[in-house]
Amino acid sequence: MDSLGTMVAKRVAFGLLTLIIISLLIFLGVELLPGDVAEAILGQSALPETVEAFRRELKLNLPPHIRYFTWLGDFFQGDFGTSLANGRPIADLIGWRFANTMFLATVAALIAVPVSIILGILAALYRNSLFDRIISMVTLSTISFPEFFVAYILIALLSVQLIIFPSISNINEQMSLLEKIHAIFLPCMTLTLVVVAHMMRQTRAAIINIMASPFIEMARLKGIKRMRIIVLHAFPNALSPVINVVAINLAYLVVGVVVVEVVFVYPGLGQLLVDSVSKRDIPVVQASGLIFASVYIGLNLLADVLSIISNPRLRNPR
Repeated sequence: MDSLGTMVAKRVAFGLLTLIIISLLIFLGVELLPGDVAEAILGQSALPETVEAFRRELKLNLPPHIRYFTWLGDFFQGDFGTSLANGRPIADLIGWRFANTMFLATVAALIAVPVSIILGILAALYRNSLFDRIISMVTLSTISFPEFFVAYILIALLSVQLIIFPSISNINEQMSLLEKIHAIFLPCMTLTLVVVAHMMRQTRAAIINIMASPFIEMARLKGIKRMRIIVLHAFPNALSPVINVVAINLAYLVVGVVVVEVVFVYPGLGQLLVDSVSKRDIPVVQASGLIFASVYIGLNLLADVLSIISNPRLRNPR
């Protein structure tokens, strides 16, 4: 029987292998782009000598495998290279934008996770009731629409008609916490509406599955109230799938903000990624993509580890 440490080590090793494969795909995807990066940046009027010197500066004259391992090694050491658009270190460009993205995702998670769990518990408590059907219909409707559609609806209602929240979520270091939360309320609501359905329905399904267990039937025979059974007995035993779906949706909140950041012109990593693609700033695109991949893999790895810890059956599959 594998120990907990061995199982966690296997998950970590698999996560690192996945990250290396993704980094290879990112590098190959950039390599397969049509045209020459140096010529695209310098323009068609650039002299051949200038283009060749710029190619050497970008190390484009080296074989692809050498450039890949050099780039990957520098990335793991925290050296993301230099932006081709403005010549600044990429770490300086990414640092505060990544912090803004994490701030947006954290605020959205602080809203979405408690709301989802509470709605899931109530939907399981009043299973097949009118409340259950309405909650399921509303959450499924919100998740069925694309993020940009939900964002524009919220802008039309709360920025144009009621003029309560700003349609452009611009924040800076001089703003207080309350000012920042007011500025990012609409993108937070957009992300919350998108992820609530997954977590709510998984919580509801996990609790209903546990409610069929013999120990729940014994609690019913003892006369314990249904709410107490669900909150104190069913929900703790349903934590494993709930933790899994919450962690996966938290990963989405971080890496799925690209469209939302573009709609609200939010100064995050997703907005930087889109701007860099339009400028063909390849090093920034590569670094941003690999950072998003690292966060997503890390949160999924956290979900696996927490599921193993919270569910003894995963540690003892036999």
